[in-house]
Amino acid sequence: MNEKELQKQLQTKVKRKLEPLFARYKMDFSGIDATLKWKPMVLIIGNYSSGKSTLINELVGQDIQRTGQAPTDDSFTIITSDTGVENVETPGSTLVNDENLPFRHFKAFGEKLISHICLKQIASPMLENMAIIDSPGMLDATSENDRGYDYMQVLGEFAKMADLIVLMFDPHKAGTIKESYEAIRNTLPEKSGEHRIVFVMSRIDECDHLSDFTRSYGTLCWNMSQMTGRKDIPHIYLTYAPSVVDQSTVAEGWPQERPELIEKINKAPSFRINHILEDIDRQVNEVQIVSEAVFDFIKRTKKIFWKFANISVGVAILLFLFGDVLLNSLISFPQDTLITSIRTGVFSLTNLIIPSIMAIAVLFIGSFGFTSIAFKQQLKKALASPEGLVSLESTYRKNLWEKMEGKVRENLEGLTVGDLWSNYGRSLAKVKNFLNNDLKKYYEKIVT
Repeated sequence: MNEKELQKQLQTKVKRKLEPLFARYKMDFSGIDATLKWKPMVLIIGNYSSGKSTLINELVGQDIQRTGQAPTDDSFTIITSDTGVENVETPGSTLVNDENLPFRHFKAFGEKLISHICLKQIASPMLENMAIIDSPGMLDATSENDRGYDYMQVLGEFAKMADLIVLMFDPHKAGTIKESYEAIRNTLPEKSGEHRIVFVMSRIDECDHLSDFTRSYGTLCWNMSQMTGRKDIPHIYLTYAPSVVDQSTVAEGWPQERPELIEKINKAPSFRINHILEDIDRQVNEVQIVSEAVFDFIKRTKKIFWKFANISVGVAILLFLFGDVLLNSLISFPQDTLITSIRTGVFSLTNLIIPSIMAIAVLFIGSFGFTSIAFKQQLKKALASPEGLVSLESTYRKNLWEKMEGKVRENLEGLTVGDLWSNYGRSLAKVKNFLNNDLKKYYEKIVT
């Protein structure tokens, strides 16, 4: 089975098995759905002068993106190649409404973003099985109002779908851009994985001499350590664009890792299935910790319910049998009790009225007490320390909990007494079965 067939099979099974579970726990399935659709993607990001457009033009062998020192494009441009379609540009309004493309969830970001997304279809053998996403240049100081949409959230959504993220810097702004910091520190680690990110210092030919280059590279490494929070610095590709540089002006021995970078980008489609499985694995684990918390709350609350039920039923039976006797001893009513009528053989249905009323009243009070008092108290207690509902024995589980605690609270707050009888245990079993069996089988398929 080739990768396309495997991806199609995986898409069908995942949608059938997981979409209902995501809906039950109020979680967004569109991320997985988008990941499973369409082609492998490479996301290229960086500040406006980092050489993104030059790299893209070099990759596709055409001047498809405008280049320059000043900002030239403030849109997310998806560039690909499809058989029989050439030099066609599709606006965002069409992309976000096309069910066959993975961009429908971007509609939620509003018209401003939609007007700043487009798809370019060109003739390029390199893009027949992949797409490149060019992004607006990162800025040093901006706000949602400046762009008209939440740039970081949108960037995170594209990063979630991407099989490779190329983050570019130039030697004049070596990691000092404010949005670069936010992306590396928070957005990309949350939405993607570090192994998907390639760091590039481009335009190094513009350094006047070796000491100038060393200073820029050292500054970038220092800023990277601050942004990633790591002592070990990931590999940074050192490049310049041979298409726009006079090779005779470049000093002998000047570093150039452009071929290695291009080779890495060309290999992006081969990462696709692994990344899809990684994303599914991560998101299903998120569903699992939410479902575990909800199910544990239900189990605990059911125990309290059965205590209420047993006591209420026990008292109701006693009052049904002897309640009218107690009432007779207090107010001499009713004259003929249930026990007396059975003993004397003069039993009639009217002898059941008082015992039945007393028994039903007790059951009603018990039900009301559980619904209005015990259930709410149990829910309040759970919301006060929801971490007690799950096992957090590992660092992975603790990190997962930090991310999903808000979703656990949302699910708990939405529960009613009637949900105690919904089959949350079966839902949890389905989540575990998918992780332990279905997903494992697909990992085995790509290994073999």
